[in-house]
Amino acid sequence: MGDIFSTLAAGYTSKPPTPPSHTKYVPVDATQWEGTWKGTYSTGEKFSFSVSNVQGFRGKVRYQSGNGPIKYQDILIKDNAFRMGDSKFLMSKEGHGTIKTVTTNPATGQSALNSAPVDRV
Repeated sequence: MGDIFSTLAAGYTSKPPTPPSHTKYVPVDATQWEGTWKGTYSTGEKFSFSVSNVQGFRGKVRYQSGNGPIKYQDILIKDNAFRMGDSKFLMSKEGHGTIKTVTTNPATGQSALNSAPVDRV
């Protein structure tokens, strides 16, 4: 019985989750977002993504990490950030930002959060 409770307790963190933003989607300046962005995770894995077709607060992204497959996705930009798959990009100032990606080890099932600075090139 103790194992069940320790397993349940492991799923909880002491820090409460970030509440969702209640701001509305507003048009963004496409010139600040469009282009190719590159960075390197702390693991040494390089990644890049390209943002294009930004109209209003919508856009398209092409993402590739390491030798992994190229992923395409429509995005919604809100609060200087957008999500793409298991990643979230936050622009800190024009041409610079941070990406956070959740990775899961297929052998153990353990999740890890990789964070890296990103620059538009």
